[in-house]
Amino acid sequence: MAGDLILLAAVSLLSACQQSCFAWLVGKSRKQHKIMPPEVTGTPEFDRIFRAQQNCVEFYPIFLVALWIAGCFFNQELAALLGLVYMYTRHKYFHGYAESAKGRITGFYWSVVVLFSLMALAAAGITNSFLEEYLDISIGKKLHKLL
Repeated sequence: MAGDLILLAAVSLLSACQQSCFAWLVGKSRKQHKIMPPEVTGTPEFDRIFRAQQNCVEFYPIFLVALWIAGCFFNQELAALLGLVYMYTRHKYFHGYAESAKGRITGFYWSVVVLFSLMALAAAGITNSFLEEYLDISIGKKLHKLL
């Protein structure tokens, strides 16, 4: 069982490490700019790093749910690949935002595209499973016959 989910688990663990790194960079920026918790505003440099990390945290649960549902109900390999692409786009977003507010745009745009792709795969997988389980309709078999 666990071996069946290894790619999703690996991407999840890597993404958790990425989130930890982003949090560590906020702490490093707090120290550098002498901004002590619970303060969440300070220099423009700190504000950008803090906001980038918060945005990543806000999107993280959506990413994990979409990743796992797409992987379990559609295709694990494709979901894991998209998960890695999502992590790359989040990296670009975070570090782009740390440099300038405009620097975040490309990374944010592509991360949303990948996230919506994962959600579409998840929805397709759930729909297909529902149709097979409760209505005895196999879309995969019907598509295979057409092709």
